[in-house]
Amino acid sequence: MKARTRARGLALQVLYEVDMTNHPPADVFRQRLEDTPLPDALADFARGIVYGVLPLIEKIDQAIAGYAPEWPLDQIATIDRNILRMATWEFAVQRETPVKVAINEAVELAKMFGSDSAPRFVNGVLGSLAQHQNEISQILRSSHKA
Repeated sequence: MKARTRARGLALQVLYEVDMTNHPPADVFRQRLEDTPLPDALADFARGIVYGVLPLIEKIDQAIAGYAPEWPLDQIATIDRNILRMATWEFAVQRETPVKVAINEAVELAKMFGSDSAPRFVNGVLGSLAQHQNEISQILRSSHKA
């Protein structure tokens, strides 16, 4: 498994646990890092994802609901929802990861952590969102600065 994929996997586990249990993100991140040690640069990358996504969850969810309305968020599996949040944040807010890479990485995470149908589902939703990357980016980046 590629190094950044491992870091994304750790970030996904943190976001999933915080979503499910509302445990403090810092505690969850520290515990996951103890369970799955990463070099400092990868730990920083994973931390950037977690703390990039968390303050924007509501806006990211609105963007997903707005640009992919055929998939109601409350009916999306928690793990898939967090994969979508991470990829959307990467290509719309962080903007260091090319859209195709963010989608491919999300599909890989869906293969590792999701159901059998998760990879196709994640690919389809992110494909819809990617068509509106600039609009989503403006919405998320403006709310991030607010």
